[in-house]
Amino acid sequence: MKKKAVLMFTILFVFAMALSGCSGSSSSSGSSKNEILFWNPFTGPDGENMKQIVDEYNKTNPEFKVKNLSITEGDMYTKIPTVVNSGKGIPDLTIVHAERIKQFVDNDMLTPYDDLLGDYPEIKAENYVPAGWNIGDINGSRYSVPLDVHSFVMYYNKELLEKYAPNALDDNVITFDEIRAAGELSKKDGITGFGLTWTRPIFLSIYNQLGGDITSDGETPTLNTPEAKEALELIKGLVDDKIANKDGEDPGQLFQSGKAIFYPEGIWMQNGLNEAKNLNWGLTNFPQISPDNIVNWTSSHQFVMFKDENRSEEKTKGMMDFLDYVRQHSLPWAKAGQNPAALETLDDSEYKEMPQSFLIEDPELQKTLKIFDYKYNGFVVEEIDKLVGDAAFGKLDIDEGLEKAQKAIEDKIATNKK
Repeated sequence: MKKKAVLMFTILFVFAMALSGCSGSSSSSGSSKNEILFWNPFTGPDGENMKQIVDEYNKTNPEFKVKNLSITEGDMYTKIPTVVNSGKGIPDLTIVHAERIKQFVDNDMLTPYDDLLGDYPEIKAENYVPAGWNIGDINGSRYSVPLDVHSFVMYYNKELLEKYAPNALDDNVITFDEIRAAGELSKKDGITGFGLTWTRPIFLSIYNQLGGDITSDGETPTLNTPEAKEALELIKGLVDDKIANKDGEDPGQLFQSGKAIFYPEGIWMQNGLNEAKNLNWGLTNFPQISPDNIVNWTSSHQFVMFKDENRSEEKTKGMMDFLDYVRQHSLPWAKAGQNPAALETLDDSEYKEMPQSFLIEDPELQKTLKIFDYKYNGFVVEEIDKLVGDAAFGKLDIDEGLEKAQKAIEDKIATNKK
């Protein structure tokens, strides 16, 4: 019995010390007192680039080191409301997509940067791409600092372009009329003119070129419109006329194997294309209806601070130190195929040689970057994702599809407001 009592005391003592150690080294935010817990959705190859930035920052021996935690996007967005509402496990810094910021603000989940920027004079509008910076200014307060602006553009096969549309890039813009003309010639040789890839940004880019937008006033969704119908008819026409790939064909595989001229995709896809054998590709703006109104669908990864009453002023200053470091050291992120939002990256000759940099080097092209920052963007794109492919491949009547999608969005918004 005596031995058992001693053993039990020992176990309880070790357990108590373990609890003491946890409570002494961690705050309710889920990070240690001298550690910045940084959540981000970079679980793919780009996660290594972000890890490199964090590791290099930590080597500068800051008072508050950054703990990098990459979480699958869906899981991260599911966890955020839970931890913020519970007050436990709240990350100090988080990367979120620009389109989600307004809803986070509406739900009173974010801490603004307003009182912090005075001590960091270089974190300001003049030092960032406008599309990335402006998205964080809501109701006169700053709720985010941008990491990048990532755009949906168009890759092209240089040899096939020379063969089927040799003058298409004379004005640095490829129009849908030029794509059609090239596709009519190439299909006789078994070459697809246009890859129908991620239908969401394809549709939204065309829709906006036609004068449409997903909201008219920031509150009301506007998807069932004449402009939306025209955009869907344009896409369906490319399929019907065999300019675009068939349903079930992989446009990425067609392009990588030299069987497609034009391949609309994100700037972040270039590293994968570099692995394709015997593929000589170029990169340009997303295709346009008219060269006079260029629209490049864009999103942005943004640093935000979710509310945490236990976060110290000293730690918050440490977080700002990290953001200022990222502003000055974003080249590794550019190597992930992204366009850093910090304009200081333009001073790096290595960045200027990267294909995607053309969108940032030219101030006029910066103006073409369109972020759809409607606070109910999530509801809209859910319906767009279901609508566009089916409409393009003739599985759904366009008028009927738009009507159903509009109603579904309105119903989701009404439920959200309850």
